[in-house]
Amino acid sequence: MDTTLRDVRSHDWTTPGVPPAVALFFHGFGSNELDLATLAPALGLATPWASLRAPIDLGNGAAAWFSITTPGNPEAGPVEAATNAIWDWVEENVDPDTRIVPIGFSQGGLMASQLLRSRPERVLAPVVLGGFVLGAPQPGDETLRASRPALFWGRGAVDRVIAPVAITRSSRFLPEHTSLVERIYPGLAHGINAAELDDVRGFLEAEVGARAVARA
Repeated sequence: MDTTLRDVRSHDWTTPGVPPAVALFFHGFGSNELDLATLAPALGLATPWASLRAPIDLGNGAAAWFSITTPGNPEAGPVEAATNAIWDWVEENVDPDTRIVPIGFSQGGLMASQLLRSRPERVLAPVVLGGFVLGAPQPGDETLRASRPALFWGRGAVDRVIAPVAITRSSRFLPEHTSLVERIYPGLAHGINAAELDDVRGFLEAEVGARAVARA
């Protein structure tokens, strides 16, 4: 596995100065860094952002953060290796005084939660779309239990991709470790719709600041 992650970045990524926060996008299984980059204009992001490509090459432009073994119950080792690869990228590309706003879909949603659970002091307002949390304990879990930072978890009411065991685990973990904003969208399968994007925009405006997004 090549842990040097590829990415695409917003035009203002190299603007002089240290931004208080940057957004990082994490795609789902079988996609790539170009996918969630399309959410930046849809969300009206007004803060620098980058979209990262997962380290496992599936061929034909597809990638994954970890291999799927038992649906909903990934092995901890590969997930934690991918988490470390993301932090390596952050250390190389983001000022240490800048906080990370992770936004991920499906497998990428799990990676967004992993950043929070591994280094909670560095993360702000994570957004988990159609994703879930890892079953294994993580280094920041006790800190999160005390601090309860805001986290957005949105998913479709008819999502048949994410295993029920993963939803049950996340439904138990997230309220105990975050100030959870949970939204379930009627009629939505494993995807993202306009109503969810509007809710995410409002969440980012509230938690990151009015300057982070431009209202539609």
